[in-house]
Amino acid sequence: MHQSPASPRALVLGSTSPYRRELLQRLRLPFTVAAPAVDETPQPGEAPHALALRLALAKAQAVAAQHPEAVVIGSDQVADLDGQALGKPGTHTRATQQLRQMSAQTVIFQTAVAVVCLATGFEQVELAAVEVRFRPLNDGEIERYLQAEQPYDCAGSAKSEGLGISLLDAILSDDPTALVGLPLIRTCRMLRAAGLALP
Repeated sequence: MHQSPASPRALVLGSTSPYRRELLQRLRLPFTVAAPAVDETPQPGEAPHALALRLALAKAQAVAAQHPEAVVIGSDQVADLDGQALGKPGTHTRATQQLRQMSAQTVIFQTAVAVVCLATGFEQVELAAVEVRFRPLNDGEIERYLQAEQPYDCAGSAKSEGLGISLLDAILSDDPTALVGLPLIRTCRMLRAAGLALP
């Protein structure tokens, strides 16, 4: 007698980011979205990559606690300028300051992704570091860019998938979607390890 395979576990994206939602849709897996209730305050002396890893896992764990049977994805991104964490600017003034700081500099965008399933005890977290070289920027270019795109919800104040690409000299990465907010190569690897069928 033929047995039908067990139904796949539900997939939950523990993020309200529209960018991560759009990226995850590329995998053509049904998923729902849940907001993680996590304090994102850095700990004293915490390095940017450590902050990204800790928050990605904390977000996945927080949502998994509400959906224990599901496979949950959590992700976090921190812009790292010489070891200093640059978060989401939130305001025009702070975005202007960030872009002035990053002008002609190399910034590492530390993007972490975690996959957790409480029912199976599965838990993995990985980091995708993306090296971004900013070209020299003058105040006029910064102002025109911010007026056009208003990237105040993006770590580092620049949307590489949009007009922000015009601010850059180079992007170096082994996981190209990491800069937008969700490293899909690593995510796919972890989802397969958690038991989901891809493609």
